[in-house]
Amino acid sequence: MALGNRGIRLLANIVLTLFAAACLIPFALLLIASLSSEASIIKNGYSFFPEEFSLKAYDYLWRHHIEIGRAYGITVLITVIGTAVSLAITSMLAYPLSRRDMPMARFWTFLVFFTLLFNGGLVPTYLVYTQLFEIKNTLFGLLVPGLLMNGFNVLLVRTFFLTSIPPALIEAASIDGAGEIKIFYRIVLPLSLPIMATIGLFQAIAYWNDWFNGLIYLTDSRLFGIQTILTKMIMDIQFLTSNSNAAGTGAGQAAAQLPSTSVRMAIAAIGVLPILIAYPFFQKYFVKGITIGAVK
Repeated sequence: MALGNRGIRLLANIVLTLFAAACLIPFALLLIASLSSEASIIKNGYSFFPEEFSLKAYDYLWRHHIEIGRAYGITVLITVIGTAVSLAITSMLAYPLSRRDMPMARFWTFLVFFTLLFNGGLVPTYLVYTQLFEIKNTLFGLLVPGLLMNGFNVLLVRTFFLTSIPPALIEAASIDGAGEIKIFYRIVLPLSLPIMATIGLFQAIAYWNDWFNGLIYLTDSRLFGIQTILTKMIMDIQFLTSNSNAAGTGAGQAAAQLPSTSVRMAIAAIGVLPILIAYPFFQKYFVKGITIGAVK
């Protein structure tokens, strides 16, 4: 019996290892493609064993290292601040909604749910943020619109509070003289690390991958985040290569030599690398938080 269980565990480990390898294969191909020459990619397509290695894509990015470095700093700053503020707002809204003794709790929960179904659209949203809140060409343009709070995250945290925080524990703390704020910070939040880490990971990825807000609310390139600046580079390369025939001889040859395909892969590698590094530190909390509502 013990031997049979050991065999099952071994088989499960092998299967999970293969699944993990399958998840890493696309990233390996991405990195190899970014280190391949443009000619080999055009001739043979993407391959794990390219005919010719080249650093031209990274050399092109290095020539813009000052711009990319500044964009990285802005993105890290916005991601850290945005994630922290978003977690604070989300948890402080979800906690009272989870309390059964809160007046009109269902009504306020419905209002949060309503935001998942309808929104004002891009034009009214743009006018409100730029003319009323005046966040155009400021870092608030990357921080606030669409990312600072999400109704789905609020409902997810509310569900965790309802199912995982015993009401008797809150009542006991209240009887001992603890106020609502003290209960929230001393009891509820320490017991909610799994869902906080899960929502934090969601928000951090959303902020890190956001390029749309920079495109809409910013015109000053000094405020661009890493995703916006990399997207802009891709658009510039596409423009140069597509218009190389119409340009002069020198400009056309220079544009034709741009490693457009490998640069796209290098840009993707630079953009995804920090998330790959950070994810293992959140994995155990992510697994616990994502199983909310599962049968125990």
